[in-house]
Amino acid sequence: MNLTLKVWRQKNAASPGRIESYEAKNLIPDMSFLEMLDVVNEELIARGEEPIAFDSDCREGICGACSLVINGIPHGGQKGTTVCQLHLRHFKDGDTITIEPWRANAFPVIRDLVVDRSAFDRVIQAGGFISVSTGGVPDANAIPISKDDADRAMDAAQCIGCGACVAACKNASAMLFVAAKVSHLGLLPQGKVEKERRVMNMVNAMDAEGFGNCTVTGSCEAVCPKEISLSFIARMNRDYAVALLNGA
Repeated sequence: MNLTLKVWRQKNAASPGRIESYEAKNLIPDMSFLEMLDVVNEELIARGEEPIAFDSDCREGICGACSLVINGIPHGGQKGTTVCQLHLRHFKDGDTITIEPWRANAFPVIRDLVVDRSAFDRVIQAGGFISVSTGGVPDANAIPISKDDADRAMDAAQCIGCGACVAACKNASAMLFVAAKVSHLGLLPQGKVEKERRVMNMVNAMDAEGFGNCTVTGSCEAVCPKEISLSFIARMNRDYAVALLNGA
């Protein structure tokens, strides 16, 4: 199959960006989207041209590095799918595909399709650490945890920090990401010691990084490759309100 790619090219953060067109020919439908970009880059390098810069790492839908907006939708619009898991069989021969980086002030473009997502790292760092004294490593079944809490914590912990929620939100809000990180720790006994202080610090850090406010449009949940629920935002808001009342 053959595709026409319209790709955002930008030399660095200080340079203006532009859309450039490339022909991707003789592709195999079973290729992943990133494998297709690898093929295009090999051809560009062979012609002595600058390859397209994009992030990738595990290519298994685990690390969250493959941050691309494809035809206006973060990760390409396939439910529960990262870009590295997106395959060309979801497109048609002859299609024109537009590829852009995440668009958010808190995620400045570094080069081409690569953005700086270190704001997420700083938000996580603001959450601190669990300081409860555990002594020796306890048996896995020694701490009673209800199945509902365990399941909810695991659901939240699936967040891979890719930033698609921010890229999809009209306000560039990071509420879904922060809510997932707050919830997966706060739902378990080991994380409840710093629960109130953690939610205060992480929400304040999120605001300081310049992320927008949540207006509950649901666009974040719709594009999340791990299908993190909006209900975690509601949980975080309740935790934050309690922390405020308690003067955390």
